[in-house]
Amino acid sequence: MPLRLLRALAVAAALLPALAAPLAAQTFSAPQRGEIEQIVRDYLLKNPELLQEVLAELEKKQAVAEAEKAKLAVQKHSDALFNSPRHVVVGNPQGDVTLVEFFDYNCGYCKRALNDLQGLMQADPKLRVVLKEFPVLGEGSIEAARVAVAVRLQDKSGKKYFDFHQRLLNGRGQADKAKALAAAKEAGLDVARIERDMASDEVRTSLEESLRLAEALGLNGTPSYVVGAGANADVVVGAVGRSALQQKINQARCGQATC
Repeated sequence: MPLRLLRALAVAAALLPALAAPLAAQTFSAPQRGEIEQIVRDYLLKNPELLQEVLAELEKKQAVAEAEKAKLAVQKHSDALFNSPRHVVVGNPQGDVTLVEFFDYNCGYCKRALNDLQGLMQADPKLRVVLKEFPVLGEGSIEAARVAVAVRLQDKSGKKYFDFHQRLLNGRGQADKAKALAAAKEAGLDVARIERDMASDEVRTSLEESLRLAEALGLNGTPSYVVGAGANADVVVGAVGRSALQQKINQARCGQATC
């Protein structure tokens, strides 16, 4: 049975008691209430498209509520999101709009979304990009993220980090410690220092911070983005494509989809 139909049936199951509740408060006898409930049930069965309308309206309200909740979470955690010393900033550090990306090196969608990010940065010299490791796809992802944080520790400019970042995301197969170290070496980083730094408290604290932020924002997949700040912030989950991200950036910059 299709998932949407199952959800519609669930809505119907929840709807009938909700409709019946006001009836119970009236001075109807039990047989009268039963007749009214049967009328409602028969009407819904004869007009099942109403369930789709109810479901669509419910989903719309839930989406609005989740968006508002996410915006409040962004405001509450704005300092850690946008100004933490435990992430990498690329693009224009003084840019007028910030795009925060939570990613996993083993996420296929993140690999494809890298092209979107590169295109946005090349086309928009005023875009500030914050990269946060969000390793959720197993031990290999955690190992690769630990290497990435250690890379950040020896590259304050973010240039070598982004080189490493692109090499690892563009690599074939599953990312793990070995592949991450190989990408770091290709990017010209001190691999011996990386291996030492991987055991540091700073690496552990950095990853814990990213995971706490993702949980606070309700992120359940990668890539996930926060575009803009304050009341204009927008949380986006999934590889929505360059065009959709550009519209979010424009909304943050000038209040409309096209600036």
